[in-house]
Amino acid sequence: MCHPAWGRARTAARRLADLAALRRVRDRIDREYARPLDVPALARDARMPAGDLGRRFRLAYGASPYAYLMRRRVERATALLRHGGLGVTEVRVAVGCCSPAAFRAHFTERTGMSPSAYRRHATRPPSVPRHRSQAAAPARTA
Repeated sequence: MCHPAWGRARTAARRLADLAALRRVRDRIDREYARPLDVPALARDARMPAGDLGRRFRLAYGASPYAYLMRRRVERATALLRHGGLGVTEVRVAVGCCSPAAFRAHFTERTGMSPSAYRRHATRPPSVPRHRSQAAAPARTA
């Protein structure tokens, strides 16, 4: 019969192995967000069933692998749109979103505005506030 501590040690070792696999999945999403990624492929690489990957990833990181991927894509898209060099379509393709509707929906959900509205807002030059003394002073006539 096995010593009870051995079972606990095996459980702890398995948990550490699972956490390492989840970290590798998260790191891969962070690196390859612009490439086509799907949960079954990520699960195969992590050597666990897709359902287990989804549950364990959500417990570890607070979001499903797909939601985490879309969050990364939207974060990168906001940075690209802020710089103003690319249009919305080019940004969508650059971050790996195939569907314009899905990109718009995820972007709007995360930022509160559509990608085109975000781009207009982010690239607009800041207005120069006038000082009160300038606004309140009457115009002088010569």
